[in-house]
Amino acid sequence: MAAVIWSEKSLADIEDIYDYIAADSPLYARHQVEKIVASVERLSDFPESGRTLPEFVHLPYRELIVDPYRIIYRYDSVSSQLMIVAVVHGRRLLRESSFT
Repeated sequence: MAAVIWSEKSLADIEDIYDYIAADSPLYARHQVEKIVASVERLSDFPESGRTLPEFVHLPYRELIVDPYRIIYRYDSVSSQLMIVAVVHGRRLLRESSFT
């Protein structure tokens, strides 16, 4: 089981997602954030289940899709740590600077 660590940026991303959706529906905002968190918790058991980033196959990052968001993470099998580095909307252009 991998230890999940949320970066400050990824936590800020989650807060921004909540705030944006909550402007219309606090209930749906809470539901979306809970769905993201639950998916990340499952990653602790299966840390390599996400796919490599198609835009950056040369980097050691993976992603998990929780529609419409992409959870970007890095798994270190030696330390058994999984770092959530960013949560971005799937329609946004992903830049390397978004998560490195």
